[in-house]
Amino acid sequence: MAAHMRRMVRSGMNKPVISPASQTMRTRGLRLQTLMRLRWLAIIGQSLTLITVSGVLDFSLPVAESFALVSLAVVLNLYLMRRYPNDTQLPDHVATILLGFDIVQLAGLLALNGGLENPFAVLIAVPVVVGASLLPPRPTIMLGVLACVLASLLAYWHLPLPWIGDQPIDLPQLYVAGIWLAILCTVAFTAIYVWRVAEEAQTLSDALTATELVLARETHLSDIDGLAAAAAHELGTPLSTIALVVKEMQRDAAQASDPDDIKLLAEQVTRCREILRKIGSLGDDGGAPFAHQSLGELIEEAASPHRNFGVDIRVDKQGDDSQEPAWRRSPGLLYGLGNIIENAVDFAKSRVDIIARWDGETVSITIRDDGRGIPIDILPRLGQPYLSIRSGRGGPARALDRKGLGLGIFIAKTLLERSGAVISIRNAPEADTGAVITITWPRSVLEEAVVN
Repeated sequence: MAAHMRRMVRSGMNKPVISPASQTMRTRGLRLQTLMRLRWLAIIGQSLTLITVSGVLDFSLPVAESFALVSLAVVLNLYLMRRYPNDTQLPDHVATILLGFDIVQLAGLLALNGGLENPFAVLIAVPVVVGASLLPPRPTIMLGVLACVLASLLAYWHLPLPWIGDQPIDLPQLYVAGIWLAILCTVAFTAIYVWRVAEEAQTLSDALTATELVLARETHLSDIDGLAAAAAHELGTPLSTIALVVKEMQRDAAQASDPDDIKLLAEQVTRCREILRKIGSLGDDGGAPFAHQSLGELIEEAASPHRNFGVDIRVDKQGDDSQEPAWRRSPGLLYGLGNIIENAVDFAKSRVDIIARWDGETVSITIRDDGRGIPIDILPRLGQPYLSIRSGRGGPARALDRKGLGLGIFIAKTLLERSGAVISIRNAPEADTGAVITITWPRSVLEEAVVN
């Protein structure tokens, strides 16, 4: 049980963490398969219309030129099928180009067959609507402008509308202008409407996804809380026995020439008791109503247990001393920060730098070690519980445990984020020069915590 508890407290820290608060959900995108299916429907509809008008109704129209434009869409679809997998997620600029092709191709068909007098002219708005539902506003606006420009040109430059006999139909210019205005309104209104509906649906989806992530994290943390309580209960009795034996050994070895091992054992027993006390009080307010501590006091209290393992811990405060932030003492905050410092010491070669910065807007703590840095293969799974990390170096006590379960980083990350912090972990710019962990709070959040 003691070994299991050590693995809980130890963590694979050498990893970059991105807070959920700083994450951005992936924007809507257009899949190639979706676009190709829509184009196949358009090709079938255009082909059937041309066959019906020329073959069944026997209207005179430029059949060869019209089918040549339809063939262009067929060739494009066949090329995309051969070149890319169907489940390819199209970049926004590529999707915009492909939808723009559909607008131009349909405008060419309309130019050969009556322009805006053609009853199918309203279909020029369809690619814009598709873009509005799946693309950001800027590409959608570009598609809308293209459709409106081509619709305006079609009002003047087009071949006659195919009609019965040799006499072409002659619609009044005022009526054509009304069709032109209706198409422009259709493009604008439907695009805005569809974009707003899709945006609200995406926002709701993002909110549900974020809620699921938070609930999953809270569930993991609740499970760990139960395990921690059980471990604290189980460790209480053997630690009391060890402490009693150590006292007896210290008394018997009072005259010994080298009592360092017994002294180290006593220190570690005291530290174990302190850890259990912190675990049992993570939800407390840290003492009396006026038990506040400054940023420097927080860092020193979190770092002091880790100064005796052969690693130089240096603290540098960068800010106006008269405006140094202070807040209510929080065991959860101390535990989270202490865990990060502990892992930095564990993976450092000889030195850990802790830099505290503050101004009128933000407060940040940067922790940098001089170890090997973050293994690239674990970056995508960062912050997950029960993620094993290769160990670094450390003092004698750290030699007892070298695997870890990845719970320490998960617990520390969650506790710090509960205080309003955003955590960022990365490798230092120079190769093999360690990890850089930055914890940032909005100053207003900390000041509110002091007042409350």
